[in-house]
Parts: sequence; C-alpha cells; structure tokens
Amino acid sequence: MPIYTYETIPQNPDEEPERFEVRQSIFSKALERHPDTDVPVRRVITGGLGFLGGSSGSGGDSGHSHSSSCRSGYR
Repeated sequence: MPIYTYETIPQNPDEEPERFEVRQSIFSKALERHPDTDVPVRRVITGGLGFLGGSSGSGGDSGHSHSSSCRSGYR
C-alpha cells in the first residue's frame, strides 16, 4: 500500500502546518481530517521514485535516455 503525505490546514496565520504520513489503499478516499486531532487536512503532492525504462539493447536505439540526466552513467 502506498504512503501518502498530509498536512494540517492552519486555522490562524500564526499556526504552522503539521505534516504526517498515512499508509492507505490506492482506492481509499483522501483524508479530510487528522486521524488523532480531527483538524482539517489536505493531501500533499510530493516527489516520488520514478522508473525510466531503457533499451533492451536491440534495434537502433543506443540505450541513452534523452528525457533525464539522472541516468547518466547507467546502461
């Protein structure tokens, strides 16, 4: 099951949002309230691990990816 990041929605300008993570099914609805404090929350979109597929080594492709520099040196 994926882990989602949420943060509380501050009720006044002096409050800082609190971030927390929850393991949920991909089919579960996003939380609307903090499970412990019942404060309103929103889901935070964060970067994740990505996978870039490469060439199988056959055909005319050199195996280099033109879409990302993070694969440099990996073949």
